[in-house]
Amino acid sequence: MKIPDRVSANWISTLGDKDLLLAERKLHADFQTHEKSEKARSGARYMLLNGPPPLVNAWLRWLLVSNATRARGLVSTRAR
Repeated sequence: MKIPDRVSANWISTLGDKDLLLAERKLHADFQTHEKSEKARSGARYMLLNGPPPLVNAWLRWLLVSNATRARGLVSTRAR
């Protein structure tokens, strides 16, 4: 599955439950990668929404899909 650069409600609505969960896992992994890198770089000064654009964009993409997942009553099985 290809996840678009701009996640939208229209794109999310085209996904079945399995694909939505897969997208949520992939986007969360991408966000975590960016977040770990930024935390290592900025240390105690880390602030998510004041981070670099790739970090904030990864968070926003994951957030939109995560919210849609919860709205459908689905539970992500990714490791926490």
